[in-house]
Amino acid sequence: MSEQIKVGISDYKITHAPNQLLTLGLGSCVGVVLYDKKSKIGGLSHIMLPDSQMFSGRNQIKIEKFADLAIPQMVTELKEKEGVNRLVAKIAGGASMFKLENVKHNQNIGERNIQAVEQVLKELKIPIVAKHVGGNMGRSLFVDLETLSVSVKMVNRDIYEL
Repeated sequence: MSEQIKVGISDYKITHAPNQLLTLGLGSCVGVVLYDKKSKIGGLSHIMLPDSQMFSGRNQIKIEKFADLAIPQMVTELKEKEGVNRLVAKIAGGASMFKLENVKHNQNIGERNIQAVEQVLKELKIPIVAKHVGGNMGRSLFVDLETLSVSVKMVNRDIYEL
């Protein structure tokens, strides 16, 4: 029997088929799905911020919140699972949710999250096989590890399959 595992903001979860992963309310956040086709083991991360540099002086930081920390940690945990050999990624989110005056394009948190996620995945040599990013609408992600399908749902829109 399969289980639906919900991933909250600034969190990630790892599971295996036939389980499903889901995260709701990706605005400027980016959902990162990593999985191994053969073993049908995967993870879903709900990235809130691009990097942890601004927070490095703090006593405790939540690793799962940041692209530069969460993704490498999730990859390490996935690779510890038996049968996981070749990870691929699908990403969604990074919307520009608010129109702000006097904000340069490169300061948009959604765009910065997308760039950070893509850079970390590139450094880890994990190919992005599909993505649905940008725009100005929030998304929810549904991951079926049995079929390896990733569905993106936007308000008042059809479901988009990655």
